[in-house]
Amino acid sequence: MTTSPHSLQRRLLVVVLGAVVVAWLATAALTWSDARHELDELLDGHLAQAAAILVVQQAKEGEDDNHGEGVDAPSLHHYAPKVAFQVFHEERLAMRSSNAPDQPMAGAVRDFKAGFATVQIQGAAWRVFSAYGPENDVHVYVGEEVDSRARILRAVLRSTLLPMAVALPLLALALWWAIHRSLAPMRQLGLALGRRQPSALEPLALDGAPTEITPMIHALNDLFGRIGRLLESERRFTADASHELRTPIAAIRAQAQVAMAETEDLLRQNALHNTLEGCDRAIRLVDQLLTLSRLESSATPAMTSLDLGPLVRRVVADVAPKAVGKGQTLELETAPDCRIAGSETLLSVLVRNLVDNAVRYSPRGARIQIAVQHNAGQVCLRVEDSGPGIADADLKRLGERFFRVPGNDENGSGLGWSIVKRIAAVHQLHVLAERSTQLGGLAVTVQARAAHA
Repeated sequence: MTTSPHSLQRRLLVVVLGAVVVAWLATAALTWSDARHELDELLDGHLAQAAAILVVQQAKEGEDDNHGEGVDAPSLHHYAPKVAFQVFHEERLAMRSSNAPDQPMAGAVRDFKAGFATVQIQGAAWRVFSAYGPENDVHVYVGEEVDSRARILRAVLRSTLLPMAVALPLLALALWWAIHRSLAPMRQLGLALGRRQPSALEPLALDGAPTEITPMIHALNDLFGRIGRLLESERRFTADASHELRTPIAAIRAQAQVAMAETEDLLRQNALHNTLEGCDRAIRLVDQLLTLSRLESSATPAMTSLDLGPLVRRVVADVAPKAVGKGQTLELETAPDCRIAGSETLLSVLVRNLVDNAVRYSPRGARIQIAVQHNAGQVCLRVEDSGPGIADADLKRLGERFFRVPGNDENGSGLGWSIVKRIAAVHQLHVLAERSTQLGGLAVTVQARAAHA
């Protein structure tokens, strides 16, 4: 099941703008709560202050007869209907505002309690402050309609939050522009990759690339490099295989034709034997080509600590029948605990190529010495023979693909040394080929850093 691709730009815009909206709503809620609390405190203070003024006024007027006449105070402000007051003396209304009821705003006079209370007056909620006058028989009530407080609060919040609400679309537009502009290098990178030809493996340019996508560009360039090396390896393998396999296949075909045309059993058997040898040479060539191709295209193999001595003994045991068939003498000497870090499979291939070359290119009755020893923190493998050796000019060319020493009639592909050099490079081994001072033929020394168990 495939999922539709997500837009990074849309996701960033939604996340950032969503966070801004949540923060704005939280700020609005906190502002509303704090403003309402402060407004209530302020207006409650005004009610208490108005009550105090009335109390002082009653104290100055003393026993004025107006206390019992219920005088109505005039309305002097458009906001006055939202505020009311009453003054009761000896349970009789002495003074009130024009919009105040005849009865006490905060309950019966006999149940009088000083302080704040929220009550219902004519179907509306009022905030009322009650206080004693100069004498306990004087009761002062100052009230304010709760709805007026809500209107004031809405006006305060409107002047504070409305600009922020208007700014939200502008902020969303600014965020979209900033994110769109910031992601432009990624879009350019995508377009550049889309326009590239399949064969274009050159590195991508890093000019002006932001630091956030620089690692991705480096990774892509590294990937292009690995793909280029892999393709080059495949091209070389194809070219090498087509070039080198042509000769043994032609030889096999020729021997098969000879076998088909011969009437004598001995000659036919000889042609069939040569055909089998040609098949063996072709198999060996294919194996070496595949080994070299894997070495050149694969990553660094897993390394383990292994003892080189037993590994060399196993390889020599495999090659010994061929040496015995040529009447050659194999001498093996291995020191104990010669441990190095490496791949057992690849090191076996390296040792097999060295020992097999010594056996193949040395004459009948030759002497071949293989030694594994310690040397100043190094483990040394040395393979030398009593064969004809190699000229100094040819020693320098060892490792070149398909290079074979002139004048040697032994069948081979010239890939053995290329494989040895490649395995040595993977394991950071030092390989030295020179003339053997003891046996007179070729001496090859491989040095590796000793590893702990």
